[in-house]
Amino acid sequence: MTDLEVLFDLPEATPPDAAGTPDDPGLQEVVDWFRAQGDLEARFGSALRQSLDEVLDGQRTGRFDIDDLSKTEKTYLGTKVEIVIRAAFELAAGDRMDYKIAGHDIDAKFSISGAWSIPTEAMGHLCLLMAAYDHKSTFDVGIIRIRPEILNKGQNKDQKKTISKDGRAGIVWLARQAPLPPNLLLSLPQATVERIMTAGSGQRRINELLRTVQGRVIDRNTAVTVARQQDGLKRCRDARKHLRDEGIAVLGHQNDSPKVAQALQLPVPEKGTFVAVRLVQVNPGTTDRPIACIGGRHYAAARPDEPVEPTPEIRY
Repeated sequence: MTDLEVLFDLPEATPPDAAGTPDDPGLQEVVDWFRAQGDLEARFGSALRQSLDEVLDGQRTGRFDIDDLSKTEKTYLGTKVEIVIRAAFELAAGDRMDYKIAGHDIDAKFSISGAWSIPTEAMGHLCLLMAAYDHKSTFDVGIIRIRPEILNKGQNKDQKKTISKDGRAGIVWLARQAPLPPNLLLSLPQATVERIMTAGSGQRRINELLRTVQGRVIDRNTAVTVARQQDGLKRCRDARKHLRDEGIAVLGHQNDSPKVAQALQLPVPEKGTFVAVRLVQVNPGTTDRPIACIGGRHYAAARPDEPVEPTPEIRY
């Protein structure tokens, strides 16, 4: 469940292996199971990103900030995380708790603040604690055994308690302030987002996004949130002809796009992503910035004061 009532400053980060595992064979077995999984942080980060995006439902709502969710939606976010994590790690259902891992029942707890609400039925059980801080692009994952002495005395109306400051020392961290896949729109100035989102039709909003955000990866969720349409990626592809006279190339994952991106030392787009860049023709001997050879001519990422010229023919 998501805790909406308790917010506090997080303690200084510690490396995942810094916390010693208590004398608890069950806890150690679950920790070992997770640490044996490949790409542990990346899988948790991807699952948490997916959970946030699915509840925000940007394609239908245009929302990208969890602060805009209702209290009910924030509560449901905990359930969504539980479901997506189960699928990401192919976890079996527990006998009494959410998961069965290494033969042990595990309760899943998610928070947007790092203050987990612990129900009475979790007493004595292991808990997989998860928190995602979208404004900071970080997340935490840890495991702890719930005992009375680790909980604060106060409780909410549902008799749920939070983990005390001293009790948090018993968390074995699997990921601590790990990188959460970024929320591009959340990272932009509010005035910039407003300009993009009020540009008109879905295509015009996508055009403004690509016109404004250059040299950064535009992911699928950002595209469908801005377009407010399922075919947000198609709108990105269609933007190429709309932005051609402005000199803006919209690089994707196919044909010559990755080569151009790599030559210009831009992020290389993966499938379902795009990188926009305004191009300007330069001398082949240019050495003050990366250049790409396109159609026998040489181009670089344009500087603000350089004249606008149409994009060259790129085999997208």
